[in-house]
Amino acid sequence: MDQKVTIYALLCPNKQLPKPRYAAVRSLYDNQGQVLDFEAVVLYFPAPKTVTGEDVLELHIHGGPAIIKVVLKAIGECNSTTLPVRYAEPGEFTRRAFLNDRIDLTKVEALGDTLSAVTEEQRRLSVQGTVSGLAARYEAWRQILLAARGELEALIDFSEDQHFDESPAELAMSVAGQIRSLVTLIQYHCTNAVRGELLRNGISLSLIGSPNVGKSSLLNQIVGRNAAIVSAEAGTTRDVVEVGIDLGGFFCRLGDTAGLRGNSNTDITEAMNNVIGEVEKEGIKRAKQKALESNVVILVFSIEATAVSPQPELQMEPEVVETAKQLLNAGKKIIVAVNKVDKLIESTRSRSISDIVHMVKTTLSTIEASAIFYISCQDSTRTVTTSNQDPGNMQAFTTGIIDVFRQITNPLSPQVNDENPAMWQESLGATERQRILLLECAGYLQAFLNQVDTSVKESELDITTEEADFDIVVAAESLRLAAECLAKLTGRGEAGDVEEVLGVVFEKFCVGK
Repeated sequence: MDQKVTIYALLCPNKQLPKPRYAAVRSLYDNQGQVLDFEAVVLYFPAPKTVTGEDVLELHIHGGPAIIKVVLKAIGECNSTTLPVRYAEPGEFTRRAFLNDRIDLTKVEALGDTLSAVTEEQRRLSVQGTVSGLAARYEAWRQILLAARGELEALIDFSEDQHFDESPAELAMSVAGQIRSLVTLIQYHCTNAVRGELLRNGISLSLIGSPNVGKSSLLNQIVGRNAAIVSAEAGTTRDVVEVGIDLGGFFCRLGDTAGLRGNSNTDITEAMNNVIGEVEKEGIKRAKQKALESNVVILVFSIEATAVSPQPELQMEPEVVETAKQLLNAGKKIIVAVNKVDKLIESTRSRSISDIVHMVKTTLSTIEASAIFYISCQDSTRTVTTSNQDPGNMQAFTTGIIDVFRQITNPLSPQVNDENPAMWQESLGATERQRILLLECAGYLQAFLNQVDTSVKESELDITTEEADFDIVVAAESLRLAAECLAKLTGRGEAGDVEEVLGVVFEKFCVGK
């Protein structure tokens, strides 16, 4: 008798097994005949058309802790040498589903992402992965490689016995054309996988600016709570303060950093009062490093009145400007926030803001005007009114950040008007494990192309057939190794490889999946 059926018979004595896939109400008993739960719902699913591919018995019991405890105890008491019963290991149900061909490894990984999803974009990415055709696409690519390898090996094995219409060089060039197209697809796939990782693991966002421009106030406004200390004293933040938040459905790690400044004062007295200490130097160093490691950087300037210019105007610390230029040269996505615009004279504020945008564009020429926002952290605390729906322009600024998040997480494709956009949307769901295997596959394919190029050159130079064949043999081996990488993607590689991959994937699962 099947294990699940035996357990049912012990828990529900003298009661017929429910009709497969139909719910039935049953009372559950222990081995002493005591009622454990008087109205449990029981379902029986016979193999192979089940979630795991094996027989499944489901007990839907009342959720009181005491009932759960005694039912689990009763199930454990069914254990014997002929009927071994134990708790499932983490991810064991999903592992069994995979081993019984009910689910492929790409969907297993997507299921893991579903269980850990916190934000809306993470949920979308994970759900998309569970219904996407990633596994089918990887298998189609593998079949292309198997067919190409078959042509080459036929030429290697039978070239002496049979006549081929194509010369080794022509056949190699024909196969190389397919492989080059495949390499392009894989490269874009890997690029999109990196973008998908931003959705999965979070976008790193950092605030940089000179001391007392309002970085901590801005962080608190974005986060919606006092996550950073706000003080009129310059240099309050000395280390990186990082907060994880859900911003428009995107998970991001927002970091406030120490203010950037240099010893550039010409006034001796003022310079002595603004000497940068060792602790602050370390804070500035960490701030720059954090910015370089971030996916998006918010560059914060402010409107200030100074002794030289009592009329409030845009202040741009040279150290901040120099750092911003370095970040732009490094390809970082930068958003500019000009804070404290409430200090501008209201009657001329619009003109002043236009001048500010022009000044920022002149100083940082590659910054787009759409990436420059004027805000007021002070005004943002005011109540929304009919005349002012967005106090401090904070809502527009937040929307601008979300738009940038969308830009850096949208999938790329080889063609502007691609006929199959769903394919590239699905590629966002490729995991880091998949990306590494795809890069390894692309490396073998590139080695193949190098071997083919060498073979073709030798043919053009009338090199002997044996030498040319040797190159094709090596090229065919490169195709075999590339195909193995694609097999590992879906967990259908060599037995040892599969077990190693499963250990990595399933260790992240909780008990019950």
